[in-house]
Amino acid sequence: MILNRKSTTVALMAAGLLAMNSCSLKQMVKMAKDQELTVTPSPLEVHGDSVAFDISATLPVKMLKKNKIYSVSTFYKNGDEKIELGAFDFVSTDYPDAKTSTPTLKKHQAFAYKTEIGNGDLVAIGTASNLDKTKTKSTAEFPIAKGLITTSRLVKDYAYIAYADHGYNNKEELIPATVNFYFEQGKSVLRNSEMKGQNAKFLDAFITAKHVTRTISVIGHHSPEGTETKNANLANERSVVIEKYVKARMKHFKQDSLVNTIQFVTKGDIKDFEPMKAEIAKDTKLSPEQKTELLNIIAGSGDFTAKQQQIEKLPYYNKLVLAHLYPTLRTARTEIWTVKPKKTDAQISLLASQISSGKVSLDTLTAEELGYAGTLTTVLSEKAAIYEALIKKADNWVAYNNLGAVYVEMAKAEGDQNKKKELLNKAINTLEMSIKKQESGEAHVNLASAYILSGVRDSARDEANKAVASNASDAVKKGANGILGTVDIKDGKYELALQDLSKSNDSLQVKFNSALASLLKKDFNTAKAGFENYKAAAPKDAAGYYLAAVTAARLKDEASLTSNLQKAKALSSAFGERAASDMEFYDYWNSDNFKNALK
Repeated sequence: MILNRKSTTVALMAAGLLAMNSCSLKQMVKMAKDQELTVTPSPLEVHGDSVAFDISATLPVKMLKKNKIYSVSTFYKNGDEKIELGAFDFVSTDYPDAKTSTPTLKKHQAFAYKTEIGNGDLVAIGTASNLDKTKTKSTAEFPIAKGLITTSRLVKDYAYIAYADHGYNNKEELIPATVNFYFEQGKSVLRNSEMKGQNAKFLDAFITAKHVTRTISVIGHHSPEGTETKNANLANERSVVIEKYVKARMKHFKQDSLVNTIQFVTKGDIKDFEPMKAEIAKDTKLSPEQKTELLNIIAGSGDFTAKQQQIEKLPYYNKLVLAHLYPTLRTARTEIWTVKPKKTDAQISLLASQISSGKVSLDTLTAEELGYAGTLTTVLSEKAAIYEALIKKADNWVAYNNLGAVYVEMAKAEGDQNKKKELLNKAINTLEMSIKKQESGEAHVNLASAYILSGVRDSARDEANKAVASNASDAVKKGANGILGTVDIKDGKYELALQDLSKSNDSLQVKFNSALASLLKKDFNTAKAGFENYKAAAPKDAAGYYLAAVTAARLKDEASLTSNLQKAKALSSAFGERAASDMEFYDYWNSDNFKNALK
């Protein structure tokens, strides 16, 4: 009986404890209606690839009972879809003063964003339990925040296309033909032997060929010996004599009318050792030691006359200098600058088309001309065919880069996603081949563009950074910074985005993304100014007006919100549909002004 009595007593005590536990848990759940759960941000926002938020939880005084736990489990619910986010616990042993103070806890939670996740609710369930959680009591499910704001997903993809220089100069170029006429010592009379010699015959042949000539320069020279240095006008006189001779020969060949279209420039090159230094360098009779000695005198101290006097004292002066070297300096050098013959743009375009279609040989155009032909058409398929031909002809980095650039451009314009993916893969392979041939900022920025359009952000960032670090032009580096800024926004790095975009160009996408980065960084006044700037530059783009409306909503400016939203809807009905469920406008959904803007 004693045993029975004892067993009965234990059973009664256990029943009493269970009753107390049950009562305590019920009290905790009942008091949970006064708990404070604050979610930041609210509504929930998408940044980068996730939805992250902080929950601050505060329990009422005396709610958390001794030897008990109160857990808060959270979920994101969208229709029948439910994403479990985990739980956080208030453990009574961590809050010994729960009878007199309010237990508080702050937790960070997040979940991955997918495009199929739509507007829903962040909900919570409170659960009271004993320490070993063998006995529990839960609240009903209750909402604590709404979602989702997806404004960050409106970033515009920015791709910069960089074509490498083809190396062809399509401008007028002048090429020189040089004729030297020689004079006797101390004289400026053109000898009969010169007028019948090879140089005169070359001049006559050149004149009769009727080259398009822009300028004829005649530069008279003299040798340094004393008798000539006394006559400072000798060099000028020689240049004038040759000018007259050239004009006479042109008239002889009945080209009188062309004389007045040519600019004649005559001058004398007086007391100048440079022509002599050039003759010394190519002379075959002077020994290396003699050449060095002469050049040392020329480079040494003293004026022109003093140096000539030093040269006169050399033991080989009469034989090798006066009789051999100096006669080559008594000249009038005639430079005839004619227009370099070139094919017209129309001829180059036609031949390039025939080359790409296999109708004529690759050798019909030079590599530079063929590369230039690619710039003469705006039809991307024609560009691609030309650069494919250039690869066959030149097989260099320029050809591969420019073909890859065309593929990126074609992908940008392609609406079919499968074809777009195929083009981007071809671009990546071709551009990687260009880099194997030679590293270049152009190929790296084009690769970055291909990757960002493919949605491969890490690779886009790597390639853009390589383009910035390259020795490419400022335009290429600015384009790469625009790509970096776009990737930054997609990664949720808005401060970095603003830094990178500030180093980019003034393109429309950069203007738009800069304003968006300011909005997402919550610098609303800067964002407002940015979208005003963008709207002025792109007045037909509904996205600019829509995000101006979002910015106005953040600034509590209902008038600006409705006027911009009305314009956005007028330009694109899709933005009107978006606004009707966009949590950015949640506070205005019941506003008549808002409703009227969407009519």
